[in-house]
Amino acid sequence: MSNQLDQFLKRAEAMLARLEAILPPAVATPDWQASTAFRWRKRGHTGILQPVPRPAQIAFDDLQHIGRQKAQIEQNTRQFVEGRPANNVLLTGARGTGKSSLIKACLAAFAPQGLRLIEVDKADLRDLPDIMDLVAGRPERFVVFCDDLSFEEGESGYKALKVALDGSVSAVIDNVLIYATSNRRHLMPERMSDNATYKHDEDGDLHPGETVEEKISLSERFGLWLSFYPFKQDDYLGIVAHWLAAFGCSVPQIADARAEALQWALQRGSRSGRVAWQFARDYAGRLK
Repeated sequence: MSNQLDQFLKRAEAMLARLEAILPPAVATPDWQASTAFRWRKRGHTGILQPVPRPAQIAFDDLQHIGRQKAQIEQNTRQFVEGRPANNVLLTGARGTGKSSLIKACLAAFAPQGLRLIEVDKADLRDLPDIMDLVAGRPERFVVFCDDLSFEEGESGYKALKVALDGSVSAVIDNVLIYATSNRRHLMPERMSDNATYKHDEDGDLHPGETVEEKISLSERFGLWLSFYPFKQDDYLGIVAHWLAAFGCSVPQIADARAEALQWALQRGSRSGRVAWQFARDYAGRLK
């Protein structure tokens, strides 16, 4: 009888060992003192929060001609770090107009008050529950940052993000917000065929069908929408002048750069803040 029991226990231990090899390992607790910014990185079947050694230092004052958007996200983030109610934020619109930079500026401004940033790639959004478990109960305030977000139909991260924004059976974690940028207002492709799903009721009111409702339901879960638009020529030149001054150019040098700055933008087909910054780096570098 004793031999049979020993054999049974050995088989049970061997089975447990095989199960442990199959199951993903527990998520490691990060070193929260290592940085104010982290990236979620996959390692096999699990992920880790990897500290960013040198987070981007972008000041609100460096972001020009988006004053309304800047004021709204700054106020929302201030409410959040002070423990007051605040909203998840969706920043949409023209490329290169400062959407991502604005989120990084929030970190630079509010990190001393306990704000932390966690960057998550779209492909890893299915891991949001693991990330939430890691930060729940921490004294810091966390912004989960999803850059250039958009979904194709059927992607797994779509539903994971919906759950994170609204909560599931468990309550929404009060020390986490989601800030996302996208070129699409509704985060999913919109097609002409979607218009066929609209229907009129007896009163003549127009109502979207299920396909359209599904596509707008995710963006509606963000409490604050910030829209960004292409810059006018004078705005673009103003941004160029700001960055040239930051790189040490004199007033006459900035004035002389005007024609080249316009030509630079024409060649790239865009008068965005990113293009202005790139031109300023090139022009200032050639003067040194």
